[in-house]
Amino acid sequence: MIVRTNPRTCEEWSLGDLETLRLVLRGGSVIDWRRVHFATKEEVDRYLRLCLFEPEDPFDRARLQDVLDQAVQYLRMTFRYGVAEEVAHPRQIEDLFLWASGVKEPKRLRRIACIALKLMHVVHHVQARALLHRARIAEDELAHLATARVDQAVAELRREGMPIVAAAGSVKTKHSILTKLLAKKENLAAQVYDRVRYRIVAASRDDVLPLLLRLCDVLLPFAFVVPGQTQNTLFDFKKLVQGRAELRKLSSELQAGLDLEAQDRRSGHAPRRNEFSGEGYRALNFVVDLPVRLPERAVDPGDPLVTFCMLELQLVDQETALANERGRNSHARYKKRQLRTVLARLSRGLVVPKRTQSRKETP
Repeated sequence: MIVRTNPRTCEEWSLGDLETLRLVLRGGSVIDWRRVHFATKEEVDRYLRLCLFEPEDPFDRARLQDVLDQAVQYLRMTFRYGVAEEVAHPRQIEDLFLWASGVKEPKRLRRIACIALKLMHVVHHVQARALLHRARIAEDELAHLATARVDQAVAELRREGMPIVAAAGSVKTKHSILTKLLAKKENLAAQVYDRVRYRIVAASRDDVLPLLLRLCDVLLPFAFVVPGQTQNTLFDFKKLVQGRAELRKLSSELQAGLDLEAQDRRSGHAPRRNEFSGEGYRALNFVVDLPVRLPERAVDPGDPLVTFCMLELQLVDQETALANERGRNSHARYKKRQLRTVLARLSRGLVVPKRTQSRKETP
């Protein structure tokens, strides 16, 4: 992705922008990518800052090299990969991103640099999760750090003039988490992805995707979209691309053809629709591992400070948001359907009070 600093229209979208949009709309994974789209060292540095690494800080540069060292060790020991020394010990970490983008010589390093970046992505996640498990910080404080980052980004976009009608964050209550877990068919240990939520309403449908790209510029590192957790009933990627001449010109360079989403549906790999939502409910919901910086008091001396807080973002236009609150689409109806399912699971084979049994959803 090319990180820019100004809002842009569809006509100005780059190939990297289009790949980023697809990643979010589909709920894909960067592990499946074959290249990235950085053009300059400055663009890489802006991306690293989104990840809360300061490129000029010696400690952060040492941390990045340590992550690279572990990635290279894995490749050499597990697959006996002949990782080039230029990749294993680059003069500056930005070179790795530029090689993986195919814009820096020697071009022969593009593939191995891309593989190394994928491994670094996973190693960094493992380390950040381990840090969170031993950090001395409450879940509510971590949630506050995450929503504060989103608040700051939304305020910045509003100052730019982005058409944001409403924006608000929330944290699920303990009872809501219990209901969510009980409603899941997988098992009681299933992951709750939306404990921390943020909803942003744009003025019109045409404003939603430009707003999403700006969020990726100022807040959300594209690589940290959680795979398989997107619920997208607003946009069809193939129709989006085919409907605009500027995007059709870029489509041949995409990492996968325009039928990828249809293949997902046929193979059963597409994310399932939320069974409790009304048939007419429309929104773009996706989950990101948002980088957050822990207070120094929460970690031991010498430990890194950057970890992740899982955050669900909902983007919707104003007209759709209003429609989502009418009839069977409303949140109240959603909760009734969810609670009815939970009660049925809990009471299966047991006797429950008649007063509870008689509760039915109003048509």
